[in-house]
Amino acid sequence: MIITGMQKLSLIDYPEHIACVIFTRGCNLRCPYCHNPELVDPDRYPDEDMPVSIFWQFLENRKRFLDGVCITGGEPTLQKDIEDFTAKIRSMGFKIKLDTNGSKPEVLEKLLKKNLLDYVAMDIKVPLTRYKTVMDFHEDPSCIGESIDILENSNIAHEFRTTVVPGIHSCEDMDIIGGLVKETDLFFIQNFRPSKHLQPYMEELSGFPKAMLEKFRDILVKYVKHVYIRD
Repeated sequence: MIITGMQKLSLIDYPEHIACVIFTRGCNLRCPYCHNPELVDPDRYPDEDMPVSIFWQFLENRKRFLDGVCITGGEPTLQKDIEDFTAKIRSMGFKIKLDTNGSKPEVLEKLLKKNLLDYVAMDIKVPLTRYKTVMDFHEDPSCIGESIDILENSNIAHEFRTTVVPGIHSCEDMDIIGGLVKETDLFFIQNFRPSKHLQPYMEELSGFPKAMLEKFRDILVKYVKHVYIRD
């Protein structure tokens, strides 16, 4: 498992749980507004990754203080040993939340079947037909739809979410995305925030105004029972 960094304590990344967050290196998408470019762009990878042994020792020392572990990235399902990794976390008594872009449905399904996940947060970037042009995704984007179906047909707690960016997302996009997740109960609209990004020109943008976020929400509630805005 290639761990680039760790947040030792989070009260917001894993709903209703106290968790640590680990960041894995590598991603198969190139979202221009990605706010973790050092995990995605090989030219920006840190000089050293965190030894996994340090993570295991940290968990051993936090058994009385943490409820779970949030695994994010990058894209964690690209890690070849994610099954063994999550199994060890489970054996230590921690709950596991996975953040994923949904591009590896076969990995997601295997982890679910082996009861190695407790919560999944899946990003739906754009309508599936736009993944290749916006995200520079070189695989068949139908895999995203497969992961959506896997989660919707599972008993695991999960959420879908879309980070909305001016110039990339529209009301039509929200309507299409809503149709993709119409069997789910929980969706988050996340407003774009200026910071460091994969593409520097994104730093010149601002997020959507509140009125537009609410318009997106009004579209999505036609499909999803609970829709919330993270601004």
